Amino acid sequence: MAIILEGKAMTDRPAAHSHLAERLDLPVWYGRNLDALYDLLTEIGEQKEIVLTDPAAVTEQLGRYGEALLDTLREAAENNPNLTVTLK
Repeated sequence: MAIILEGKAMTDRPAAHSHLAERLDLPVWYGRNLDALYDLLTEIGEQKEIVLTDPAAVTEQLGRYGEALLDTLREAAENNPNLTVTLK
C-alpha cells in the first residue's frame, strides 16, 4: 500500500514537515529538516512506496526548498532499495 503525500498540503516549510511527519509516521524526535528526512528514509528496512501528488505545487509553494525536498525524496529512493518514490 502506497503512502500518499499531497503536494498542495505543503504550503510552507512547517506545513511540509508536519505533512511528511504525519503521512510517513515519522518519530516524534524527527528533526523536521531535509537531512533528518533523508536519514529516516534511507533507514527504512521494509518495502515502502511513497507517491507524491502534484509535485509542481511543492516547488511553486516552497521555491528552492521545494526543489531540495523533491531531490531529497529522489536521492533517498536511489540509496535505499526498499524505498520507491513516485511523483504524479
